[in-house]
Order: sequence, then C-alpha cells, then structure tokens
Amino acid sequence: MKILIIIPAYNEAENIVNVVENLKSKYQMFDYVVVNDGSRDKTAEICRNNKYNLVDLPINLGLSGAFQTGMKYAYYNNYDYAIQYDGDGQHNPEYIEGMVRSAEKNGLDIVIGSRFVTEKKPHTLRMMGNSLIELCMLLTSRKRIRDATSGMRLYNKRMIKKLATTMNCGPEPDTIAYLLRCGAKVEEYQVHMNERVAGESYLNLTRSIKYMFHMCSSILIVQWFRDKEN
Repeated sequence: MKILIIIPAYNEAENIVNVVENLKSKYQMFDYVVVNDGSRDKTAEICRNNKYNLVDLPINLGLSGAFQTGMKYAYYNNYDYAIQYDGDGQHNPEYIEGMVRSAEKNGLDIVIGSRFVTEKKPHTLRMMGNSLIELCMLLTSRKRIRDATSGMRLYNKRMIKKLATTMNCGPEPDTIAYLLRCGAKVEEYQVHMNERVAGESYLNLTRSIKYMFHMCSSILIVQWFRDKEN
C-alpha cells in the first residue's frame, strides 16, 4: 500500500524542518512531498538544502493550486492514499495509520481528521463559523461533518484521480460537500491538533469572516451548478 503525505507550504521556513524531520525519523512507512507554493521566505531553500522531496512552484497559486499539484503528484505516481497535511506543525502523523484502517475497514473515500468526534466543540467565534458551515453541509448533503474545516484529510485512489483531474476542487469544505453529493463515502476520525508553533496563520478575523461567507454561499448555492461526476 502506497501512502503519500502532501504538505502544501507557503512561508513555512520556521516550521518545515520540524514537520518533515518528524515524518522522516518516525514514519518512514509513508512517502511525503512538500509543495512549496511560491514562498517569499526560505522555505524552498531549506527544503533543497536538506534534500527533501520537493515540488517548487515558481509563483504563489494559493492553497487550492498547491493542493491540486500534490494530488497530481499522487495520481501520476499511483498512490493508494493521499493525506492532506499542514506544514505548520498542527497535524500529528500518529493518527494516519488509524485513518487508513478506517478507510479500509469501512470502504471510505475520504476520512477527515476531526477534533470533534468524541470531544465537544468549544463555544468560540471561530467555532461558530465552523458550526455554520457544518449546518450548511448537513442541509445540502444530509451528512453531519462536525469538523468541516479540518485541514487533515485522507483521500483514496478514486478521490485522488478526481481531485487531480477536475477543475475547482480545492481542499475546502465546499469540495467535501460537492463530493458527498457525488456519492463519496466520508467519515471523521478523532485526532488532536497542535497550536501553530511559529509564523502567522493566514486567517485573521476579517479573513475568517470572508472565508465563512464564501464557504457557506458556495455550499448552499454554487455547488448546485456543478456537474455531479462519478
């Protein structure tokens, strides 16, 4: 079984070594690829100096472009599963084997590393947005995804092909909602996530509100104009 960890990285010079070295030292059973998304810092230089497996995009394509680049890499190299994995150190690779087992046992297309399968969702402003997206997905797909905004997801071979070859399928909740409508089997798997160690998150308060509005409108309106391809 071939499993690829896809690490989109934009300005992660302070985190990328810890992320990759942890994988290399403790999880050699998994392959990985760092997709440097046109970083303005030394992310690419650090990866080259350390001889990390690197796809170096010459310009910033955004998370969706970097994600699809990683999916194309997985598709063309015939991987069985691909893991969407943040380059900021928030995700824990110890859960990957369990996510794979869940996919194999239950015939799942997508497994979401979720903070809220057995844990209660906190009542914060950010989690209010998460809950609103959860409600939109429930209304449109009749499937409750408690941690729709989780950036740690596992995709099987069928989903790898679809995400590598279909336009406008980014690593976001609206894509999960769309794939559910296409018949994808999706479940969540309890994980713990770390706080960002260094650097700044792209999502400040203003961007978080815009993101929530964009996701909800996409799930409720835009996705109905997309073809339901198998």
